[in-house]
Amino acid sequence: MGRRLAAEAIGTGALVAVVVGSGIQAAGLTRDGGVALLANSLATVLGLGVLIAVFGPVSGAHFNPLVSLAAWWTGRRDGQGPPLREVAAYAAAQVGGAIGGSVAANAMFARPLATWSTHQRHAGHLWLAEVVATAGLIVVIFGLARTGHARFAPAAVAAYIGSAYWFTSSTSFANPAVTLGRAFTDTYAGIAPTSAGPFIVAQLLGAVVGLVLVAAVFGSSPVNAAPHDTTDSPRSSSRDVGSPALTAQGSSRP
Repeated sequence: MGRRLAAEAIGTGALVAVVVGSGIQAAGLTRDGGVALLANSLATVLGLGVLIAVFGPVSGAHFNPLVSLAAWWTGRRDGQGPPLREVAAYAAAQVGGAIGGSVAANAMFARPLATWSTHQRHAGHLWLAEVVATAGLIVVIFGLARTGHARFAPAAVAAYIGSAYWFTSSTSFANPAVTLGRAFTDTYAGIAPTSAGPFIVAQLLGAVVGLVLVAAVFGSSPVNAAPHDTTDSPRSSSRDVGSPALTAQGSSRP
């Protein structure tokens, strides 16, 4: 369990460092918003894919409290999911890692280590975008697991997040831990604390919608593999790798 929590904290922290750091770098190199978003999204896609491949066999590479919670929900009847106490431990590690990743990115660019963001993202269309982005993420992760294709998670999840940077107005945060972490940086990728709450509520709603869609499309049968376990060997229980797996990062946008 200690190794799983370390993997979740380090992985989530690295993900946020990629998102925030590449956002700072992009904003400093160009005044073109489109070019900056392209650079930020490309860095996130590459970083996310690597992190899932590296940490998936250890913890499932959730990097996202909603993925951990969805893993519990989908596996609660057959014992394949993690118990709620592990979900809570995962969430704490993910949030702590996300804040640490934001602090690390600030430090690398000689910014104040932790400053509340002033970037307001408070609008109904952004909340709707978060519902859509999170629902899609849950469908991708658990759809791969239900069909026995979890080994494709590094590429598939990263590709989905990369596309969601562009097809959602919020640029797809889709992750409460990442949202909280990004509140600690007053830079390109930041989100004001007053905007974070509604984003998280929208993400929770999106996770519920995603689980309904998974049940409707793939049925209610147990998952065939832990969502982010990228190994090919069968496992008797998703708990062997800390349960399902995946993440959702969160993009940025001015």
